[in-house]
Amino acid sequence: MKIFNSILIKLSQYPGQLKKQLFSAEHYGIVKYLIRWTVLVAPVAIAIGSMVALFLWLLTTAIHFRFTHTWLLYLLPLAGVLIYFIYKWAGKSAEKGNNLIMDEIHEPGAGVPARMGPIILITTVITHLFGGSAGREGTAVQIGGSIAALFSKWFKLNVDDTRMLLTAGIAAGFGAVFGTPLTGAIFAIEVLTIGRIKYDALLPALIASFIGDITVAAWHVHHTAYHIAVTAPAPYFLSGYLPIDLLLIVKVIVASAAFGLTSYLFAIMVHEIKAVFNKIFIIKWLIPVFGGLIIIGLTFLIGKPDYLSLGVDAQYPGAVTIPSAFNAGGADTWSWLWKTIYTTLTLGTGFKGGEVTPLFYIGATLGNTLSGVLNAPVSLFAALGFIAVFAGATNTPLACTFMGIELFGGEHALLFAIACFTAYFFSGNSGIYSAQRIAVPKILGGYFAGEHSLSDANKRRGYFYQKVSKYNPQIKKDKDTYGFCRSCLVV
Repeated sequence: MKIFNSILIKLSQYPGQLKKQLFSAEHYGIVKYLIRWTVLVAPVAIAIGSMVALFLWLLTTAIHFRFTHTWLLYLLPLAGVLIYFIYKWAGKSAEKGNNLIMDEIHEPGAGVPARMGPIILITTVITHLFGGSAGREGTAVQIGGSIAALFSKWFKLNVDDTRMLLTAGIAAGFGAVFGTPLTGAIFAIEVLTIGRIKYDALLPALIASFIGDITVAAWHVHHTAYHIAVTAPAPYFLSGYLPIDLLLIVKVIVASAAFGLTSYLFAIMVHEIKAVFNKIFIIKWLIPVFGGLIIIGLTFLIGKPDYLSLGVDAQYPGAVTIPSAFNAGGADTWSWLWKTIYTTLTLGTGFKGGEVTPLFYIGATLGNTLSGVLNAPVSLFAALGFIAVFAGATNTPLACTFMGIELFGGEHALLFAIACFTAYFFSGNSGIYSAQRIAVPKILGGYFAGEHSLSDANKRRGYFYQKVSKYNPQIKKDKDTYGFCRSCLVV
């Protein structure tokens, strides 16, 4: 103690010099930046967290109400018509959803309407109440983006600060809806552009995601807990020489390639179903009617309602859910494919909600199936599929690696990273967010190396491009000369 006091006495003899050395203009700027963004972000994140808590409560209530009133499924086509007219009369630009928020961050334009949050909340609850297969992440992100945009107007922020606050809003919504604050922050800065991370928004995003998450907890809304069972390492011919299970890693890579291809299938199906149905139906409100009728028919065909709604809570004992997929026999062989069909039909025909929770379901059930094929631990491969299919569909392998650590613990962090990055590469230039920009192609010089956004990639492989190229001489010439439509690219 005497030594400590003597040091303080000596330092106090040089207060000006010490202050100059320890607190330069740079450090004052850092402190000012930290305080400013904490003050700006805190009320926004609290508002987002509260809205997300309300949304999660309403969603759970609606799903369990449908469990006890199964006849509501027959009204799904009418619910789709209601959603269509809600957006037609009140939604306007809000129907672009997450893509509108991402576009506003990339290139500010008309702004994110405040009505986006309430409208997506209501229409998502309607979708789930009547049995549509959708998620909740998209809703939470849109709630976050619309509230952030509203506060930005109130605070009179400039363009750059508005971009930062919108990114923080994405982080708060994502972190709050899944109870993963670190993942929420990384997701918000990684999802905007493939191959580039928006590090300047990391601090506001982390603050927002953390506050959003604890706000939901303060409202006593809880998240589903998942667990990877402890399994003894399986001995093989190199186990006595290597500190890691090389055979298990090979199995993870093989499974992760399948996860990435499944992400690709999901993203393509969503975009193509929208394109095909928009081409077929002149009267647009008939699209959700037709989509709802197909879902009802499929449910009768399969004979069980397992693939409706979120897929987290079981409607009856023995139902296939995300938690059940972590146990042997907890999923059917083709559960992942049925959920893919149900969800892409739901979202592609105009119903609302997110894609991520269905992607969790698809990945976990596919992991369950592959664990039997590859003779691998069931719960581990369900967890790997859970995060890897999501990583491939959103092009956010880093965020999904952190999600694995936050949800399942850090013991298998290496396997989480291998799974997410492998799936990311195998998903190609596809994704559920068409507004996602491409800064660095996944493979330099690859087939899609000329694209600047996923919307460009969708044009090249999509229904409209294939049809229009037959009749448009310029597109046909570009395709014959370069292998793709140069005139379709958006610079």
